[in-house]
Amino acid sequence: MQMPSLSPPSSSPSSLVSLGGFAKPKPVVLSGGIRVKALYTPNKTTFNDPSDSKMAAAAAPKWAQKTITLPPQRRGCHLVTPKILKEIGQDLSGFKCGLAHLFLQHTSASLTINENYDSDVRDDTETFLNRIVPEGRSAPWKHTLEGPDDMPAHIKSSMFGCTLTIPITNGQLNMGTWQGIWLCEHRDAATPRNVVITLNGI
Repeated sequence: MQMPSLSPPSSSPSSLVSLGGFAKPKPVVLSGGIRVKALYTPNKTTFNDPSDSKMAAAAAPKWAQKTITLPPQRRGCHLVTPKILKEIGQDLSGFKCGLAHLFLQHTSASLTINENYDSDVRDDTETFLNRIVPEGRSAPWKHTLEGPDDMPAHIKSSMFGCTLTIPITNGQLNMGTWQGIWLCEHRDAATPRNVVITLNGI
């Protein structure tokens, strides 16, 4: 059986139909009456109505980034959601849907999300960390040049991690009712902590 021959599509501009910024070739018809679905090919987007360009701009993904400094905190777990929102609230309000990424630039502290109401939860978490990561002369650590609390701080930092990703919905961090952002300080000597916050969305 002889395969039907392919009729070349017309190269005239009238053979293209504009569809959302893409050019759609008219269906190619084989001599046997078989229709072949063509792929969309990129075409320069044009806006005839000014409102169209405004809608496209509003839907385009955007980015914002800011480095904030959290003040020194005593050793333990601290609720820092209000401080973070105070720093990024204006930028955050410009996003309808997206993600907020928080990156702590330190190796002896950590970030986590947990209970935002009862401070006993933060105290109990600190107690737990101190029990499972030994400290002092009896601890088996080789790295002791920066004090007995330093190596345990590195381990605790890796346990909780230094990053968080939180959804953004209608200009707000979309966390649960009882969720809050914690900064966990694992050193005895308090120092300021820097957090790079990146917002991405529409």
